[in-house]
Amino acid sequence: MKFVLIFGPQAVGKMTVGQELARITDLKLFHNHMTLELLSPIFDFGPETWRLSTLFRFEIFKAVANSDLEGMIFTYVWAFNEKDDWEFVDNLCEIFEEKGGEVYFVELEADLDERLDRNKTPNRLAHKPSKRDIEWSENELKSSMNQYRLNSVDGEITRENYIKINNTKKSPEDVAKTIKETFGL
Repeated sequence: MKFVLIFGPQAVGKMTVGQELARITDLKLFHNHMTLELLSPIFDFGPETWRLSTLFRFEIFKAVANSDLEGMIFTYVWAFNEKDDWEFVDNLCEIFEEKGGEVYFVELEADLDERLDRNKTPNRLAHKPSKRDIEWSENELKSSMNQYRLNSVDGEITRENYIKINNTKKSPEDVAKTIKETFGL
């Protein structure tokens, strides 16, 4: 079992890279908005959306870890200055590692101007209806930069299977190929 965690700030390209990585491997993609888009029409982005999303995600992770699937790709916006996010990632990895799975960390970073452009791409808007209000989405993207640290600092992630990629000028296909080759997926 292989578990690939792709993380980075909003609109950095996590889902799109994950889609391409799923296409060139036998791994299944579970992007973070799959649960959020299910719940937000009912509860907006209030506490119930986040509580239920976490509950659903962990049940899905456990089911995958106990399955005969090759593995899973999950995308996540990790706030490095939030203890709860560190605990979420630790608990998530434990699910797969307890079953003998291998965990791979892929961190993406890109310039703000590129992320603002990517925030409006047809692929993103097709899979993330909540992002279709571009003005709201851009404001949320920018304001989160003042509240959260969404990329790691050098040496902060000490896992052996870790790669950090600045994908400002790289295609999703190139990034996915790099991930596949780096980790032998």
